[in-house]
Amino acid sequence: MSQATCGTQTDHSDQKTYRVEDIIQMLDISRSAAYRLIRKKPFQTKRIGASIRILRSSFDEWLEQQND
Repeated sequence: MSQATCGTQTDHSDQKTYRVEDIIQMLDISRSAAYRLIRKKPFQTKRIGASIRILRSSFDEWLEQQND
């Protein structure tokens, strides 16, 4: 079982991207809400095969703006 699904925090400090599961955990939102957010494109994403990766710097910047 991955760390995201067993309830423990994952350290993302050395990663350049987040997985969808990471933003689900960080924002405490549902999977469908995460995909709706990704479709709105408020931050940069890349598709790698069937996987979606969210550019960490872009996501972190967007998240900071949400707190203003």
